This record gives sequence, structure tokens and C-alpha cells, in this order.
Amino acid sequence: MSNNVSPWAAFSGPNLGYVMDMYDLYLTSPEEVDAELVALFEQYGAPVAPAAQGGSEVAAVASSGNITTILTAVKYADAIRNFGHLAADIYPLHNQARDTKRIEAATYGLTDQDLIEVPASALIKEVPAGVRNGLDAINYLKEIYTGKIAFEYNQVVGQEEKEWIQSKIESGSLNGALTADEKKAVLNMLNNVEGFEQFMHKTFVGVKRFSIEGVDSLVVLIDELIKRFETKGTNDVQIGMAHRGRLNVLTHNVHKPYKMMLADFAHVPSDLFVPEDGSLVVTKGWSGDAKYHLGATYKADNGSRVSLAYNPSHLEVVSPVVNGATRAVQEDTSKPGLPVQDTSKSVSILVHGDAAFAGQGVVTEGFNYAGTKGFTTGGSVHIIANNMIGFTTERYDSRSTVYSSDSAKGYEIPVLHVNADAPEAVIQVARFAVEYRAKFGKDIVVDLIGYRRYGHNEMDEPMITNPEMYNIVHNHDTVRALYGKQLVSEGVVTDSDVQQLQADIKATLQAELDVVKSAGQGAEPDHSVPQVVLDGFPEVDTSVEKERLTKMNAELLQFPEDFNVFKKLGKILNRRQDPFEGKGKIDWGHAETLAFGTIIQDGHPVRISGQDVQRGTFAHRHLVLHDEKNGNELTMLHHISGAKASFDAINSPLSEGSILSYEFGYNIQNPNALAIWEAQYGDFANMAQVIFDNFISASRSKWGVKSGLVMLLPHAAEGQGSEHTSARLERFLQLAAENNWTVANLSSAANYFHLLRRQAAMLNTEAIRPLVLVSPKSLLRNQIVAADVDELANGKFETVIEHPVTGKDAKKVEKLVFASGKMAIDIAEKVGEGEGYEHLHLVRVEQLYPFPSEKIQAIIEKYPNVKTLAWAQEEPKNMGSWSFADPYLRELEGDHEIRYVGRGEHSSPAEGDPDSFKVAQTKVIEDAVSK
Repeated sequence: MSNNVSPWAAFSGPNLGYVMDMYDLYLTSPEEVDAELVALFEQYGAPVAPAAQGGSEVAAVASSGNITTILTAVKYADAIRNFGHLAADIYPLHNQARDTKRIEAATYGLTDQDLIEVPASALIKEVPAGVRNGLDAINYLKEIYTGKIAFEYNQVVGQEEKEWIQSKIESGSLNGALTADEKKAVLNMLNNVEGFEQFMHKTFVGVKRFSIEGVDSLVVLIDELIKRFETKGTNDVQIGMAHRGRLNVLTHNVHKPYKMMLADFAHVPSDLFVPEDGSLVVTKGWSGDAKYHLGATYKADNGSRVSLAYNPSHLEVVSPVVNGATRAVQEDTSKPGLPVQDTSKSVSILVHGDAAFAGQGVVTEGFNYAGTKGFTTGGSVHIIANNMIGFTTERYDSRSTVYSSDSAKGYEIPVLHVNADAPEAVIQVARFAVEYRAKFGKDIVVDLIGYRRYGHNEMDEPMITNPEMYNIVHNHDTVRALYGKQLVSEGVVTDSDVQQLQADIKATLQAELDVVKSAGQGAEPDHSVPQVVLDGFPEVDTSVEKERLTKMNAELLQFPEDFNVFKKLGKILNRRQDPFEGKGKIDWGHAETLAFGTIIQDGHPVRISGQDVQRGTFAHRHLVLHDEKNGNELTMLHHISGAKASFDAINSPLSEGSILSYEFGYNIQNPNALAIWEAQYGDFANMAQVIFDNFISASRSKWGVKSGLVMLLPHAAEGQGSEHTSARLERFLQLAAENNWTVANLSSAANYFHLLRRQAAMLNTEAIRPLVLVSPKSLLRNQIVAADVDELANGKFETVIEHPVTGKDAKKVEKLVFASGKMAIDIAEKVGEGEGYEHLHLVRVEQLYPFPSEKIQAIIEKYPNVKTLAWAQEEPKNMGSWSFADPYLRELEGDHEIRYVGRGEHSSPAEGDPDSFKVAQTKVIEDAVSK
């Protein structure tokens, strides 16, 4: 129901008195009041006198006794606003029933004469010219709400926002006519879109391209959005979309030259045709990817930029990647404190398929984070490129809702449905979306309803599964043909103009293809891995002057006098001064904070997000403090001296896939930032597996996209059940190849300090790669893991640590035990000071990939009598690092027994209770230290 036009202006004198009496009764006994009045009271509140509203014309009619008619007419007008979309002309194939029952006068017992007697001002706040009475107003509303654009905005709660939307719709501003030149430009664009597809279809028969045909107006829509956003001062547009229509968007919205697109089809290296003026930026990996997965960035002469993100087959996961990239563009991270965000600097345009929009949970995750402080981008424009079909699935099998867009309504997001065969309506919707985003900083959904001219891809035959639809499609003119006929009838162009446009695009593409075939003859793509990748990380100095650490540590503990630190926490934090006074060690969380401080002092911004990262899942971090009296927040890293970049610790919504994707996008757009995602428990990465598999692990080899993203995944067997034990380390090792990322399982807080600093030091270099760290839980406070100040000041990251109390007599060592993380510390605690365990030497393998074979080989050579190389782990044999490490150990020089120490093969990662765990873990430890 609308809150824009109040009916109370229709009443005065006795009639107003009657309504006021009914309102008083409603407040005490609503069941005794007529249901229609109750609905109006609930919607519009208390009736007020017409003098307060200026409704003399309406009041005059009401005073004649026509109360019921006016109230019913108001209800009728609101029904048109709320249900007009069900009767709108938004389906190009006209194969969906249009429900008009709720917008018919007879449904409300009204006649034309009744409506004529109702003033228009009772139904429309801003009465347009030519609307003389209630009947004209109703007809006007029907025209507005049941045309080529349909509106759903009743879900919007905010009064100002709802009134603004309604005013925009009903003022007629969406019906602004295009000039003749604008119409010609639209026709030319549609001609190029269709001509490109048809040329490809006939020239490269049966080759997959996921044609745009049926939603050709998508290119028009995106083009108008880009132009309109530029008028708002937005000079950066980030686009994310799946396959369908992608090649056309790349060509006509991102300006990838025809030669490059044709080269991709003609098996010629497309980088031969990259524009020499630098207007197009493309990256490529050595393994490559399908042409409809590729992206590009266009740089216009005016300084604006349009990017289409690289995207694999998992359709919707790219949306949060693009949002993260948008946020990175919006933020100034060059100063201490929080980043400064300007949402006008960049915007996301996210193109979805109809089945995917309704079916993929990551879409809803995006709506959920869109309004949160750490993840908002000031509103994304979502476009559903709606083919009214999934792969081969009819709409009734793909969702349980009327529209594919319905999930957005739960987040108070307005939805505009538009007929894809009406390009001028598409342009009006684009203009509305830009105005709305600028005004309210929220997401908006444009449901571009079309069809799919061919099957899911160009090799499919859709008549097999969808004959009813495709019997219509085969007889349906394209949008270019329809719009061409419209402009001919309007006298804007002639038939010969339309035919010439078709001939021109065909000739242009043929000429470009001839050039491609000639210039690319004999050229072969290069699939070799770049040497900088093969070389791995260079040695990096990560030491920090002791005086610098001492000063920073003191500053981190100088809380403002007017800030009330929770007393218990204050005592814990103040103990962080002890190690600098020779009275203790630096634990994991303390080392991390010091690392962050030095990193922002070195000029790299730090952004860490995840569920409860400010405190830390295990109450170990405390990056953001809360005043115990008023809840005010304090981030001490914002107040250290010498900082040259921002720091942001963000508690994220309870989402994994979308948030990890967001941070990946943020990092690749701001390669100077140390971006970190922490899972609450390592197994939460299960919900983000697609982003690991399809983006993070292979983005460089597929697309040439570099990332330095850090992922912290708490991991270790501690008797807490199967789920929160394992971060599924084996999955990351299985994906490890070509130096694609670093996988580590540390047993030293100092090593963590230096690993973070090493990662930061390599940011924005060719050697950078992601870091997967299966981080500790109980080890966070373990004194064996804790560090001395000197280890932070003078140390470096060690891929392998020889346990200091074992292996002192090299000739007595017959067994080398290799272990990582908590398993290494469990064994260290067992051997104590080493007495009685002279036969073994414990080697703590900190970096699992790239596997430190050379350093392990050097350790083996120091112990001439070693017979056994034992690999100990806490995970079952079919999980963890054993299967990964085994072949590396067998390649080492020497005649040694390679032995596994650990649990047997299991389907579950761990025992389900503490007692069973203790028995199993004790057995593994005893086996590890035995002779």
C-alpha cells in the first residue's frame, strides 16, 4: 500500500467528525470498526483536518456524502501500485498470463461514473497535466504501472525512500522521450550487438559463445548506466557477469576490439591485437581459459574506467569479487586510521541469470552484507539477464516464486521489471537506477525479461526440452528488427538505413577477420610458466629494530584516559609489556598485532575480516576494544606513530563464500593492501570451496590475475569433535602446483610475525601469491610457541624449524620426525628437555608448499646414522599432509625408511569426544617418539 497520498484530505465537517470518531473507537476496539477503515488507519494513521493538508476540492466532494466511494477509490489506486506488475507488458514472447483481476474497477464495486466524481488529487499527489478526475487518474496509473516497465517497491520500509520512488514513477519522469539522435544510437548499438552474434554464428558454426540474443538490450542498459554514472562523478565501473552475453558486453561496453574477439575464435593469440594506445588492459595466464570467462579493463580518454571481471563457470561467485574490487577503488588507504570511503568513485554492475539469481545462495549473501559498514559499496545495480529458463529448466522447476528476483524483496530492495524488446524503456530504467543509487546508496534490481534465441549453448537443441517456448521464439522478430520497424514508422530512419546498418557491421567484421587470419598466421600461444613464478619467493629481510618494536608496543598500551577498558581484559593486555622487560614471551595474538603495526608503518594498508576477527574467535586478538561503560570502540593500531597506511578490522556477517570472494576482489584491485580473511573455524572454508577452487588457486595461471590474499583457517585436533578440528588441509595441498600459493602450518609466533611481514613485503610484485595458513587454537597461548622479542627483531621466516632440544648428539639420532603445527608441539611437549629421546630429532615443517626439500635434505645430511624418516600428523591418514609429503620424502637422497605416524584412514576428520581423542592422540605421540 502507498503512503504517499493520504485520503484524509477528502473529509471535512460531519464526515471528518465521523472518521475521527471511528479512529477513537479503532484505538480501543478495532474489531468494531469497518475493515476498510481499519486498513486505512493502519496505513495512514490518525485523520487530520483538511486545513492541515489543503484538500478543499476533495473535501467538497466528500461532504456530499461520497465517503465510501473515495475510500474505495484510494484502495483501488493503491492496488494498481501494488499489483500492476502482474498485469504489465513485460514478457516479449507474451507467453505468461497477465493477472488484471486486482486492478479492475469491478473488483472494487466501482463504475466509471463513480471514479469521475472522485477528484484526481485524492489518488495522485502530483496530478499530471490532462488528468482531470479520478477516472483519468486510475487510467493514468494503469498506463504507468502496466506498461513495458513493472515496479515492485511496496517492500521498501523507509517512508522517504518509498515516496521518492512513487513520485519518480508517477510524475512521468520515466517516460521522457529520446531524441532522434539518441534513438539512432540505440538502433546502431542493437545492430552491432545482433550483427556480431550472427556473424559469429555463421562463421564459427557450433562454437560455444553463449549468445546474448533475446536479451540484446543488456548492452544498451549497461551503456546507459555507464554514461549516467559518469554524470554523477563516478569514473570507475566494475562489471561482473556469467557467460551469457559476455562476449558482446566485452566488445561493446568494455570496448575489446573486434580483432581480439575474432582472434579468440580463430585460434590466433589475441594479444597480437591489443590496442597500442593502452586503452585496453588485459592479462593472461599460461594455462588460459575459455573465451567467455575472460575479462578486460577499458580506459577512456576522459579518465574513466570500465572493467569486466574474469569469471569461471560458477556463475554468481563473481558478484562479491566485483563488490570487493569496487570497495577497494572507493577507499583511500594511504593514511593512518580507518580507510576513507567515497562511494561515488566506483560502482558495481552485477549481471545475473534468472535461474542463478533465484537458486544461488551467494546472491542473498550479497544483499545481506550490502548495508554493513565493512562491506557496503553504496549500492550495486543488479541486472537479471532473464531468459525465463535455466539450463533446460522451465521456471516452475527452477524456483518457488513468481519472479526470479523475489529474494531481493526480503532486503527492501526495489525491483524494476522491464521488457527486453523495449529498448527505450530499458534506457529509462537505467536512468532511474542511477538516480536511486545516488539518492539512497542502496542496491537496486533490474529484471531484464527476454528469452534465449538458441539453446544453453550453440550446440544445444532447445526444441527437445522446451518446444512450447521455442515454437514462439522461432517466429519472433529480434529486438533490432522490432526497433528498426518502430523508428521507420516514426520517420526517424528509413528501411534502406536499417538495411545499410546490417550490411556495414557484416562488412566490418569480415574485414577484421581477414586481418586477424593474415596477421596471426603461424602464431602460437605461449603456455610456459613465467620464470618469476617458478623462482618462488625471494629471500626477504623481515627484521625490525628492537627499539621500533618497543616504542610501538608501549603506544599500543597507552589507552586514552577517558576510555574505560574492560578491567579483566586490561590486565591481560598490560601483560604485553612484560616481554619487553625480560619477564615473559610474546604470544600469537601479540606477535600478530606487532606485525600489523610494522606493516602499516611500512606503507601497506591492512584489512582483516571474518566472523569475530576484532576480538578473535578464541579471545586472543583484541584489535578493537570496547569501552565497558558506553560501548565506544577504540583501535589502538590507529594511534601508533609512524603509520603510513590504514588499518581496518571488520567483523563480517555469517557468510563464508561471499566474504572470502569480496576480500579476493578487494586484494586484486588494491594489490598494495594486505587483505586477510579469517574463518571462524577452519572447516568454515567448506562453505567457500568454490572461491578457493575457481579463483584463488588458479587465477594467475588462467587469467594472469595476481593475488596476495591471506587466509587464516584455525585447525588442530583437540577433542572438540570432527567439524571444528580440520581446515581440510589436504584440499589446499591437492590444489598446490606451479607455485600458485603458500600453504603453511606454523608452530612459532615469531614465524607468524615474519611470515606476515614477508607476505606484505612481496605485495604488488611479480612474485606475490596467496597465503593459506592453517592457524592454531590452543597454541595461541602455548609458551613453546611464544617468542622472545629478539626473535621478532632479528629473525626471519623459517620454512623448517629444528626443535632446539633434540638432535644435540648427531651420531645418536636414528629417527627424524617431521611434523607441523600442533602435532609438532604435542611431540615437543612429550620429549620435554630431550632426556631419554637422544635417538630422535624433531623437525617442525612450517611451510608445506612449496615443500622445503632442500632444507630438509640439508638436515638429513647432518645426521649420518638416520634410518627412518617419520611423518607425523594428527589428521587421519587419508587427510592432512601425509599423502602430499610422501613423494617429496621419497625423492630425498639417502636410503631411508619412509614411515607414516598417525591415525588410520577415516571418513570423519576426528574423534567425536575428548576421551576418545586423548586415547588416539596419545597413541600417535608415543608412536612418533618411539625407537
